[in-house]
Amino acid sequence: MKKSPVILLGHGSGGRLSHELIQNLFIKAFHNNVLDKQTDAAVLPFPSDKLAFTTDAFVVNPLFFPGGDIGKLAVAGTVNDLAVSGAKPLFLSASFIIEEGFPYEELEKVVNSMAIEAQNAGVQIVTGDTKVVEKGKCDRLFITTSGVGAIIGGDAKNINEREIQVGDKIIINGSIGDHGMAVMAARNELNLSAPILSDCACLHELIHSITEITDEVHFMRDATRGGLGTVITEVCENQPFGALLYEETIPVSENVRGMCELLGFDPLYVANEGKVVLIVSSKDAEKVVNQLRNHPKGVAAAIIGEIVSQHPGQAWLKTAFGSTRVIDMLAGEQLPRIC
Repeated sequence: MKKSPVILLGHGSGGRLSHELIQNLFIKAFHNNVLDKQTDAAVLPFPSDKLAFTTDAFVVNPLFFPGGDIGKLAVAGTVNDLAVSGAKPLFLSASFIIEEGFPYEELEKVVNSMAIEAQNAGVQIVTGDTKVVEKGKCDRLFITTSGVGAIIGGDAKNINEREIQVGDKIIINGSIGDHGMAVMAARNELNLSAPILSDCACLHELIHSITEITDEVHFMRDATRGGLGTVITEVCENQPFGALLYEETIPVSENVRGMCELLGFDPLYVANEGKVVLIVSSKDAEKVVNQLRNHPKGVAAAIIGEIVSQHPGQAWLKTAFGSTRVIDMLAGEQLPRIC
């Protein structure tokens, strides 16, 4: 049968078209010994008696943006959720909800992007599902992924127990707001003289390089929706300590800063997909920053604040003008459909 240029309802029927889609696209792109068996559940070899498990859904609009696409985003987002929990990412599942009429060529690009990112990250996509819904019942393409990683040794002890102390330093591995502004520019077809690229990337190797040199990482979180500001607010919520960020030390590219000023966005609340926030003992903070800067995904790493005894339960920002203001939880949705 001749391949259809678009996805048809029959591709989700469980019949011949479904079989051909799975064989000719998904199995071909994600090929590995576990997936190739095509069983209802993947039986996995596992190197540890403790695992980390996460799940996420991806509904970005547009599907393709400078620096990435929904496929790369789905893999990187799930890998990073495992990595910041102290796990070594191993296996992913992928579920696709596809709108009838979606171009086959675009689906192929997304799937191949996922395959490349998974291969680069050293993870396998071992199981999945595909559903096709009537036109208008889904906005083009949604992807849901789940991930499993191994907790090896004591890597996750301090991270999971949140042993945050007054005096700890707050560190980020690079500039904030790149992903959210890249998606905004692509969605609105803004003709920027210097395009902003999404920071979408898998961070597990970067994170592992830190846990190898110190046991003093007390907290890790990837700053995605809600941005850096939301992460720091959540860290302090209902705690006997506060946080103070220093605006002058927070990395923000000139392009992102300019676009935020033009459109009225606060970079603190703009989404990232390749940034990890770490809270580290003061004695190891400089060592951690130097280690991050030795990695391609951490060259702009910086200490951006500290945990303080003042204003417990709240995060504050010391501005470039010397004044201070509260960093509050993001109210509403500042930038729709960014992940």
